[in-house]
Amino acid sequence: MRSYQDINKETIDRWVEEGWEWAQPISHEDYLKAQEGQWDVLLTPTKPVPHEWLGDLKGKKVLGLASGGGQQMPIFSALGADCTVIDYSSRQIALEREIAGRENYQIQLIEGDMTKRLPFADETFDLIFHPVSNCYIEDVQHVFNEAYRVLKKGGVFLAGLNNEINYIVDETEEKIVWRMPFNPLKDKAAREFLNEANAGMQFSHTTTEQIGGQLKAGFTLCDMYDDTNGEGRLHELNIKTYIATKAVKP
Repeated sequence: MRSYQDINKETIDRWVEEGWEWAQPISHEDYLKAQEGQWDVLLTPTKPVPHEWLGDLKGKKVLGLASGGGQQMPIFSALGADCTVIDYSSRQIALEREIAGRENYQIQLIEGDMTKRLPFADETFDLIFHPVSNCYIEDVQHVFNEAYRVLKKGGVFLAGLNNEINYIVDETEEKIVWRMPFNPLKDKAAREFLNEANAGMQFSHTTTEQIGGQLKAGFTLCDMYDDTNGEGRLHELNIKTYIATKAVKP
């Protein structure tokens, strides 16, 4: 039987081929603008990350954790960072390679699985950028523990988190239909629903798991903001379904 990680890898690769929003690399013009200080990056669907969350990236070692696709790492490279990406989608990694070649910068690219031990030594990175992706894994605590391990002391962990709201409603976002937690490994109906929607294997996570999990790993939470889906009825009603967090390793 295939693992849920393998199913998600195949799903993301297919989405990339179909023109997925999160697989649209930045343009050459946007890369040049970033070099001039004009840039924005996203952890969640619509709200740009405050620039002060990242600080001066020149010479900093940055890990894009499940952050392939040529959207954020080219910006950070343009700002002078030494970037590494780990992502289990070969298509997303290929896009990173394509943009690095186009703009002639060096980047370390690793096709790997964040549900496993990260292939880095302790205290390697100054910053970890982790856009919304925890919804595709069952155990988020492992990710927070590993992020803490590979960050230097004083290092910053930026994460985009999906709350439970997206998983309680039906496809039209009109009715509450699902009991939490939403876990296709334990709920046959949830698995059948995802299979029919070609949505891979997705998992709901509580605030306790996602913010409490960062605190449990040892992080100090410094700042956060909410965001919407960017489209659909929940978005139209301004119901927040995502959280972005800035945490630091003491």
